[in-house]
Amino acid sequence: MSPKTTEKPYTILNSAMTLDGKIATKTGSSEISGQEDLVRVHELRMEVDAIMVGINTVLADDPRLTVHKIPSSKSDNPLRVVVDSRARTPLNFRVLNSDAKTLLVVTPAADPVKVDQLKQHVDVFVCGDKHVDLKKLMKHLYEMGIKTLMLEGGSTLNYSMLSGGLVDEVRVCIAPMVAGGKHAKTLADGDGFDEMKDSVKLEFKKVTTWEMTS
Repeated sequence: MSPKTTEKPYTILNSAMTLDGKIATKTGSSEISGQEDLVRVHELRMEVDAIMVGINTVLADDPRLTVHKIPSSKSDNPLRVVVDSRARTPLNFRVLNSDAKTLLVVTPAADPVKVDQLKQHVDVFVCGDKHVDLKKLMKHLYEMGIKTLMLEGGSTLNYSMLSGGLVDEVRVCIAPMVAGGKHAKTLADGDGFDEMKDSVKLEFKKVTTWEMTS
């Protein structure tokens, strides 16, 4: 994992998905990773400078976004970056706690009263118009000293980052499970490409296998 010289963090999209590409069921259930993969994920969290998620992931999971599945200290936690165009993050959610630093990224379309409330808990960066300008955000993070970034979704943010050419590497745990459901979230949703020739092309690097544990 070595940062590129361009002015953006080296970005690793990390996710777990079922054999049919779902990262959650239609009800939001997302218990896919086994213990071995959880250890891998938290080891990766410890290695990077920041973790980034979208607001839908925050609202669905109320995640901590810290290193806690392996032996660690508070200083091992990377910066938490939340892409939240309209400042919808609830004030009592764990991503605003003092376990790690957090950068909340909003737009001018966000409620200024809510933004002021959020500023009492975390740093806030205004970027874009109605939607966060991800390229400007990546440049801002790089200028902050963030050289490596772990992207943990969700599916809409994943697609936006991939289609914008902002992802350098994809690491996916594929579980031997089939969730189905046309309304279930996939690894990358968003608008999608019209032509397969325009899709994001990847180069295969490595595979690791584990026994499935309950």
